[in-house]
Amino acid sequence: IRLPPEVNRILYVRNLPYKITAEEMYDIFGKYGAIRQIRKGNAPDTKGTAFVVYEDIFDAKNAVDHLSGFNVAGRYLIVLYYQPHKMQKKADLAA
Repeated sequence: IRLPPEVNRILYVRNLPYKITAEEMYDIFGKYGAIRQIRKGNAPDTKGTAFVVYEDIFDAKNAVDHLSGFNVAGRYLIVLYYQPHKMQKKADLAA
């Protein structure tokens, strides 16, 4: 199976409820495969965002396919593949 080039094991999640716990995140994202790490944003400009790192790229793709638009506590998740070059451009603009 060939995957599109943007597909990778690291997902960038936006629009999370601020009060979501790590356990709740593992419950939601863990349904799609083994998770290596979840990092939630704590700074004012990163609140409501997280990085979810899967062990397997196919699990990450499955999670994106199923969890984009998923309703958590009245908020619809935005689940994207982490794209370092795009994130870097944003950081450069903010500096």
